[in-house]
Amino acid sequence: MRVTSGDRPAGQPISDGAYYFLAALCGVATGVVGAAFHLVVDRLMTWPARLVAHFGREPSTIAMAAGIAAAGLVAAFFLTRKIAPEAAGSGVQEIEGAMEGLREVRWRRVLPVKFAGGVLSLSSGLVAGREGPTIHMGASIAQAISERMGLTEAELRGLLAAGAAAGLSAAFNAPLAAILFVIEETRKQFRYTFRSYTAVIVASAASAIGMELVGGTAPPLKLDNAEMPLALIPAFLVLGAVLGGMGLLFNRTLLFMLDWTAATFRRAPFVPALVVGATAGALAIVFPQAVGGGELIIPGFVTGNLAVTTLLVLGLVRFAGAMVSYPVGVPGGIFAPMLAIATVFGLLAAALLDAVMPLPPLGAAAFAIAAMGGLFSATIRAPLVGVVLAAELTGGYALILPLIVTCATSNAVSQALGGRPIYELLLERTLRLAGQAMPPSRVGVSAPIGVDDEPKR
Repeated sequence: MRVTSGDRPAGQPISDGAYYFLAALCGVATGVVGAAFHLVVDRLMTWPARLVAHFGREPSTIAMAAGIAAAGLVAAFFLTRKIAPEAAGSGVQEIEGAMEGLREVRWRRVLPVKFAGGVLSLSSGLVAGREGPTIHMGASIAQAISERMGLTEAELRGLLAAGAAAGLSAAFNAPLAAILFVIEETRKQFRYTFRSYTAVIVASAASAIGMELVGGTAPPLKLDNAEMPLALIPAFLVLGAVLGGMGLLFNRTLLFMLDWTAATFRRAPFVPALVVGATAGALAIVFPQAVGGGELIIPGFVTGNLAVTTLLVLGLVRFAGAMVSYPVGVPGGIFAPMLAIATVFGLLAAALLDAVMPLPPLGAAAFAIAAMGGLFSATIRAPLVGVVLAAELTGGYALILPLIVTCATSNAVSQALGGRPIYELLLERTLRLAGQAMPPSRVGVSAPIGVDDEPKR
């Protein structure tokens, strides 16, 4: 799609300074919108605790919570389905498709639906993350600016990448990880030039500033941690290998559940929202650790000294929750649920290892942080982002070496097992359902740094 302007001949680019100004404008706007989104969601997510405080943890309270959450999720479903179906799920695959010219970001409908639908779905207790909506909203803001200013197609695609980075920066207050996410995750779509790269940096930093201006805060994921002895490096290598297989399982199960849900409830597509919403509402009263994105409860997992059986149950329940939540068809991301699942299994690995050989102080936190990066690397297939994101979110900079070992190993194992990036798989599914053929040139597009060495499929 070519963007033209009556103020400038079609195809004529704007100056570098003007382009960076637009990237900064996109970043600040995304930070403000993202902060507002998070503040509303965080405020509304307190409703289960208020119900318990008012009525006690009685069967009637559980039924009331189930009804509230089901109503919220069904409302989010119909809002999304009727107005902007492409706003369902994460949205990252939509942005990647738009950067390749395969999809269009219809910002006039995506932006309000992603905001309102995301508020409804996340505050209902859906096991989904805030980062998907903010990334998609950031790209929508970039699209709006591009259309208003009449940018060229190349400038539009670069600003879409900047908007996506701004969205991730706003979600976690992790601007460095956001920059690397665009460079590494969208390496097949991102047209790497000094200009586009600088715009991504500017937008990410501006987003963090915009978020702070309106009182937005990052999820409380900072964890006490300490440098681990070299003798434990083999344990992190084993952890990475296990997470590589888990990442493959995560991706394949998610794709299976998407197809199964669509086929099973074809005649009544609102039923998953109704059932998942009611279940999430009930669990919000009786087992609150099982619902929600997980950003707010990860520190409690690490400091709670939970038993092995509790960790195992938590991990399995949250994995199942993520698998049934994403196919519902409402706005919500997979980053946060993935981080929570990884935290639980990292703590489980630490507990099992501690039974064999005592771990040093803060060893459990180290395994939890490394697992966050490792599972991210195995599913998203972006190991450098996994290292930086886990360190930036948790403050685990002393754990860079264990993180590198875990993330590199999990990525290698996932690739060896035939794993592919989850957003690549989701984009292919989106194109297939839309009746669009996958361009033969899509796989193996030149990467921004060096040559993409993944085998063509």
